[in-house]
Amino acid sequence: MNYNSKEYFATLDRYFRCANYLTASQLYLLDNPLLKRPLNRSDIKNKIVGHWGTCPGQNFLYTHLNRAINKYNQEVCYISGPGHGGNFFISNAYIEGTYSEFYPQITKNEEGLKKLFKQFSFAGGVSSHVAPEIPGSMHEGGELGYSLAHGFGVVMDKPNLIACVCVGDGEAETGPLAASWFGTKFINPKTDGAVLPVLHLNGYKIANPTLLARISKEERANYFSALGYEPVEVEVGYGAADDHEKMAAALDTAIQKIHKIWEFARNGKAQENIKYPMIIMNSPKGWGGVKVANNQQIEGSFRAHQVPVDMSKPEHVGVVSNWLWSYKPNELFNPDGTIQSDILGVCPKGNLRISANPISNPPFVALNCPNVNAFAVPVQVSARGKILASDMQTLSLYIEELMKRNPTSFRFFSPDETKSNRIYAPFNISNRIFEGKILPTDEALSQTGRFVDSILSEHFCEGALEGYVLSGRNGFFASYESFARVADSMIIQHAKWLNKISRISWRNPLPALNIIATSHVWQQDHNGYTHQDPGLATTMLEKNTGFINAYYPIDANSLLAVYDKCSKSKNVINIITASKHQTRQWLTIAEATELAEKGVAVLDWAGSCGKNETPDLVMACCGDTPTREVIASVRYLKNIAPEVKVRVVCTLQLNKLDSNLSNDEEGLTEDELDEIFTTDKPILFSFHGYPQYIRGLLASRENYSMVIGYQEEGEITTGFDMCVLNNIDRFNVAHYALMLASLGNKNIKYKKEQYDDILNKVDSFKKYIHEFGVDPDWVLNF
Repeated sequence: MNYNSKEYFATLDRYFRCANYLTASQLYLLDNPLLKRPLNRSDIKNKIVGHWGTCPGQNFLYTHLNRAINKYNQEVCYISGPGHGGNFFISNAYIEGTYSEFYPQITKNEEGLKKLFKQFSFAGGVSSHVAPEIPGSMHEGGELGYSLAHGFGVVMDKPNLIACVCVGDGEAETGPLAASWFGTKFINPKTDGAVLPVLHLNGYKIANPTLLARISKEERANYFSALGYEPVEVEVGYGAADDHEKMAAALDTAIQKIHKIWEFARNGKAQENIKYPMIIMNSPKGWGGVKVANNQQIEGSFRAHQVPVDMSKPEHVGVVSNWLWSYKPNELFNPDGTIQSDILGVCPKGNLRISANPISNPPFVALNCPNVNAFAVPVQVSARGKILASDMQTLSLYIEELMKRNPTSFRFFSPDETKSNRIYAPFNISNRIFEGKILPTDEALSQTGRFVDSILSEHFCEGALEGYVLSGRNGFFASYESFARVADSMIIQHAKWLNKISRISWRNPLPALNIIATSHVWQQDHNGYTHQDPGLATTMLEKNTGFINAYYPIDANSLLAVYDKCSKSKNVINIITASKHQTRQWLTIAEATELAEKGVAVLDWAGSCGKNETPDLVMACCGDTPTREVIASVRYLKNIAPEVKVRVVCTLQLNKLDSNLSNDEEGLTEDELDEIFTTDKPILFSFHGYPQYIRGLLASRENYSMVIGYQEEGEITTGFDMCVLNNIDRFNVAHYALMLASLGNKNIKYKKEQYDDILNKVDSFKKYIHEFGVDPDWVLNF
C-alpha cells in the first residue's frame, strides 16, 4: 500500500472526520445519532459536560499514528497528557472495534451509536476523562503533569515499543512535566523502547494563553534542542490543503530517527549525546468546531476549551446542527450506522491497534522472589536488642537478589538518594542508568545501569515507577520521608486509578506500587526541622484506605518480611517507613514474618505483664523509634515502678487498626482489637507520625487512650533529643504510663520520687548534650 498517496490521505481525512463526529456527538447527542432528521432540542442532552478543545488535535494525531503503525509495523501505545478529552479516545477505540469488544451493548450500528453518545458524561455513564474504562488507556490525565514520566517508565525494558505521549501545552507548564523532559537520559536504546513526545500546541489553557505558544518557533526549537530533542514543528488546521502530508512527514521522520537510534545501539555502535525526535503540533484550539457563537470567537480561542456552545438560546440548536453536519456523517456511515469500510481500513489489526495494545492492560506476572531467611539478621531471643544493623542496608541485599532474578521486570527509582538511603548492595551488580556525558570524577554511572537515581526529581522518579507498574512490571520508589510528599498527589491519583480498575471486570490487576520512605523524621537530627515530615502515609490513608497499606517495620527482619510481602501484592500502594541508621534488632525472621502477616500483635517479651495476666496499661507503638522508646520505658519502669503491669502492642501495619476496611488487606475485627487492646484498660499509643490520625482510629473505643507522636518540634540536635522535644522519649513515656496506670488501677500510686527521678533523667540528659553535642552512653545503651 502506498501510505503517501493522495488516495490514502483522502481516506485518512475521512477517518479524521469520523473521529471528530463521534467525539462532538458524545458531548451533545441523546438521540438522532446519524442526523437522519433535523436536530431538535430534545435530541440534545439537558446537561452538557466535557471538553472539546484538545480533542480534534488528538484525533488528528491518533489518525496519523494508525498510519505509522501500519506503515512500519510498529508497536505504539498512546498516553494522553491533556486527558480531559476522554471522548476522543472513546471515539478511536470505537472505530477500531475494541470498545464494542469490551462493551458488547455498544454495538457497531445506529443503536450502538445512540448508546455511545448518551453515556458520555451522563449520570450512570462514563467519565469525561481518559479513564480506565477506555480500552488502551493507561493514564487518566485529570491531574496534569505526569504523562511524560509515565511514558518513560512504560518503555523501560520494552525494546520494541514507542510510547507516543501527547503533552498539552498547558500541561507543559507544570513542574512534574518540566522535569520529565530529561527522561531521555535514563533510556538505554539497546534494551529500552522510546518515547515520542508530541507537544500539542493549541495556544490556550482554560482561560489563558499557554506560554510555549507565545514564544517564537526559534525559541521553542532552541529550548527543546537544549533538553536533548530534535523538534519538528508542524502547523495544521489553518486552512492549508496539505495538513495530512505535513503530519505524515513529521511522524515518518520521527519514527525513522528512533529506528536508526535503535539500530546503532543494538549493533554495538557508540552514540554520544543522542537527540531523540519530538513533534510540536500547532493546531487551533477546538479545530474544526464552531467558529463563532454569541458574537464571540470559539475556534482558536480559550472558549473552545470545554463545551463550545451551551444550550442557553434556541438558536444554539442550529449552531450545533451545522457543526455536526460539517463532518458529513452521511459520507462516513452506512444507513444502518456502521462505519464505512475504507475508514475501518485505516485501523491497524489485532494487538497493533492502540486501543488493544496489551501494554495498557498487562497480565499480572509475579516476581521471582528470594527467600527472606537468606538475608535475615541473626537475632537471638535471649539477646534481643543487642545486635545493631541498618534496616535499609539489610534490605538492599534482598533487593540485589531481586534484581538478579528479575533482570527485565524489576527496577527502583530514587532522586539522588540511593546510597544516602543505604541501598548499597545493588551497586555490586549494576550502576545507575545515565545516558549523559560521564566524567572521570563520576561514580557508578553507566549507559547500561538498572536503576534511576541521577535526577533530583521526586516527580519524575515516582512517575516513572508508575509507568513501569502500569505496564505490568515491579519496583519501588525510595525517598527521604519528608520529600516523598512532593509526589503525594501523584500517589493519590494512582490510588484512584487502582480504585477504578478494581471495578472493571476486564482489567487485570497491577503489581503493587511500593514506596519506601526512609531517612525519616526521627533520623533527621543532622538536617533539622526542614527535613521532618512524617505525614505521607496518613495522608494517603485518609483518602484511599482501601488501596493503601502503611507499614512501619521496627527492625531489619521485619523490613525484610514486609518488603517480601509487598513485592507480591496486587492493586495496592504500599508505603513502608523504614530506618536507615544502625538500630537495635528485636525480632527473629520467623517472628518478623508472622508479625508482617498479622499486622498488629502483642510483644509478650517487651512488656512487664505475663501472657495470661491482666495488664494495668496497654502501651502501643508504631514505628521503629517509638518502639525502641516504649521498650526502653518498660525497662525503666521495672526499676522505678515494678508493680505496674504493662502489655506492649506493636502495630506494624497501620491500616490493620481500621476495622472498617474490606479490601484484601482487611483491618482487624472489633473482637480482635478488643482481645489485643482490652476493652477497659488505658491505652498509651506512641506513634511515628502525627498523633491525630491514631486518635481518630481509637475514638470509638471505650478505653481511655492517650496518643503521642511527632508535634512539629525539631532542630539540628541529637537523635534522642528529637524524641525528648516531641515527648515520645522513654522518660516522658514512663511519666504518661504512670499517670494512666494510676487512673486505671487505684492500687497504683504515682509517687513524687518517681516523678522526680524522671525529671532528673531528662535534666541530666539535656545538660550532657549541651556540653558534648552527642547522646550519652546511658541513653544509647539502655
